[in-house]
Amino acid sequence: MSALAHIHRMTDDVGDGTLFAKIASDIRETGYSINPCALPPSLVHSLSSHLAVMDEEKFNAAGIGRDKEHMSNSFVRRDSICWINGDAAAGRQWLDWTGRLKTYINRKLILGLFSFESHFAHYSPGAFYKRHVDAFRGEANRVLTMVVYLNPDWTADDGGELVLYTSDTDQEGIKVVPAMGTVVVFLSEEFPHEVLPAYRDRFSIAGWYRVNSSTTDRIDPPR
Repeated sequence: MSALAHIHRMTDDVGDGTLFAKIASDIRETGYSINPCALPPSLVHSLSSHLAVMDEEKFNAAGIGRDKEHMSNSFVRRDSICWINGDAAAGRQWLDWTGRLKTYINRKLILGLFSFESHFAHYSPGAFYKRHVDAFRGEANRVLTMVVYLNPDWTADDGGELVLYTSDTDQEGIKVVPAMGTVVVFLSEEFPHEVLPAYRDRFSIAGWYRVNSSTTDRIDPPR
């Protein structure tokens, strides 16, 4: 590692500690954490560079549900996704970073987070994802949702906001501009949310920390 790279890593580590502490504190106090442009710059650069050279054929139309219940539904969502498995260097860096956050959250909040899954998401102009929740109460699968944005020079006029609703009855919500490096984390069961249509291509990573709900005849999480 070069001296410059070492300095960047040290700077990122300091920033990670501050960000991790804020996320844990926010989750404890409100159940959600919104952090504009907070992802470490070296990780933002790595993920963005990888995304720029990815083959479009790696992205598939996203669906809803899991296993036998999984289906495409263009009325609900129109994004396309590519799962992150760590084959590429950028994916490994991402999974290392999210793994360190998992360790920190478990130590501070004792949530019993066990595994993490995530994918790149591409919303073409006009694509959306209607209001939904990432986990149903009592199913004990997805515990924390994380969304990271990879959109340079994004403005409010470009649309595509995440709308995070603070309750089932909330109709206004909190709008989050999907600007480069913004990190959003929230309790998966507690916060309905949606993605509004964008006016340009919109890229993000969506991920979920899960507890271990495996049984003798079922491995969790499934693919």
